[in-house]
Amino acid sequence: MIRICSDSTCDLSEEITKKYDITIIPLHIVLGEQEYRDRVEISQEEIFEWADKNKTTPKTSAVSYDDAIGIIKPMLDAGDELVIFTISAAMSTTYNVFNMVAEDLGCTDRVHVIDSMNLSTGIGLLAVEAAVMAKEGYGAEEIVKEMEYLRPKVRASFVIDTLTYLARGGRCSSVAALTGGVLRIHPKIIVKNGKMEVSKKYRGQIGKVVNDYVKDMHYALLGSRRQRVFITHTSSDREMVEEVREYLESLNWFEEIYETHAGGVISSHCGPGTLGVLFIEG
Repeated sequence: MIRICSDSTCDLSEEITKKYDITIIPLHIVLGEQEYRDRVEISQEEIFEWADKNKTTPKTSAVSYDDAIGIIKPMLDAGDELVIFTISAAMSTTYNVFNMVAEDLGCTDRVHVIDSMNLSTGIGLLAVEAAVMAKEGYGAEEIVKEMEYLRPKVRASFVIDTLTYLARGGRCSSVAALTGGVLRIHPKIIVKNGKMEVSKKYRGQIGKVVNDYVKDMHYALLGSRRQRVFITHTSSDREMVEEVREYLESLNWFEEIYETHAGGVISSHCGPGTLGVLFIEG
């Protein structure tokens, strides 16, 4: 059996992981001296509360060796073959951890680790595509080959309500140039070559910014793969999220429009009010 796995930064909801039979392995969120498993032991709200109280950005760490081996080994013992997706290797050592576990278990021929070169549901899009292929009976090598083809077609972007988290964390160097007293500026962050960078700067209230951001992608959305699109956010205003959904529905293009809440990693680095629309180019 081909099993599809992903680290927790894929930001897929429990409903989606159950529907497509995707196994999630958590990264860790570090708040001061305390460490928590992403999406298992800590919530968005607790992360933001701690960050505001301590005036610093939470740290994140890779999937632990013990967590990886504890989840992977039983599947291998059952005779399964694994395809595992990770957050961009440029952002985390998680990719290296899974490869180390595969080598230590002597199963590199049955554990296929894919560097998504992405984050959040940019990873989730690939994991779901792989899960669909696995259910249709494709072999691991065929799935890996298709994922390598689709990987550069993933379009992952977000607009940020507050620059504070990204500026503190240093994960997006181009954000630093936007700080220093500039008011009401909301950057569009894209993932390019496995790293985050600013592609556009919006100004104004976040509701208007999100509306402009989505409409700016109009033609790209209509040129995307029709199967699914993700709205992924960190505690964004409910009305704003619904407006984004209504706009995507008005395109009459996508078969599935999924809404997911970003996990601890995106929340820690991007902060509250972050929203993205993610899809695969056609």
